[in-house]
Amino acid sequence: MISAGEALQLLLEGNERFVAGFRSSSSRPSQRQRDRLVERQNPIAIILGCSDSRVPAEMVFDQGLGDLFVIRVAGNVVAPSQVASVEFAADRFQTRLVVVMGHSSCGAVLATIEELQLPVSSRSPNLHAIVGRIQPSVESLMDTDLKNNADKLLEMAIRANIRSSANHLRHGSPILEDLIQTNGLLVVGAEYSLETGKVDFFDGMP
Repeated sequence: MISAGEALQLLLEGNERFVAGFRSSSSRPSQRQRDRLVERQNPIAIILGCSDSRVPAEMVFDQGLGDLFVIRVAGNVVAPSQVASVEFAADRFQTRLVVVMGHSSCGAVLATIEELQLPVSSRSPNLHAIVGRIQPSVESLMDTDLKNNADKLLEMAIRANIRSSANHLRHGSPILEDLIQTNGLLVVGAEYSLETGKVDFFDGMP
C-alpha cells in the first residue's frame, strides 16, 4: 500500500508526461503485466470520472494495467453505486487516494444548465436522474451575474459539480468517513482540460 500523498505525486508526474507527449514504458501493457495481475490488483488511486470518450484516466495519468480503479459515469455524479464502488476499492485494496475528475466543456453539466433555463418534458427519465444530481450544485450559480455569461457559467458549474461529488464521498459514507479519519484516505477534486491535457487538482488538496 502506498500513501495518498505518494499516489498523488505519481498522478501529477504521469499527467506531466501526458501533456508533454511522453509515455512511460510501464504504462504499455505486456503479457508479463497481465500475468502478474491475474491473482490480485493493487491500484494506487480510485478515479471517479466522466464517461466522456476524451477523458480516459489511464492515458491522462500515464498509468498502466492495474494502476487505477476507474469508475466512469456521465457528469462524474455520485449515486449509491458509485459510492459502493469507491468503498469497495478503498476497503478491499487499501487504496488511499480518491480523485473525482471532471473536465472542461462537460456535456452533462451543460445539459443541466439548459434544463434549468428551459425545462424539457420529453427528456429521458434516465438522463434526468443524472441532471437531477448535478442540479443542486448549479442552481445557486443561476441566481448570480454568471447567468449572463454562458462560458463562465459553465466553467464555474463544472467546478461546483466536482466539489459536490467530492464532498458527497467525504461525508455521505460512514465507511469512507472512517477511512478518512483513521486510515489516511484522501478525496480530492480535479478538472481535466480538453484543450491542454492538464489536470488541475483544486479541491481537498493536502
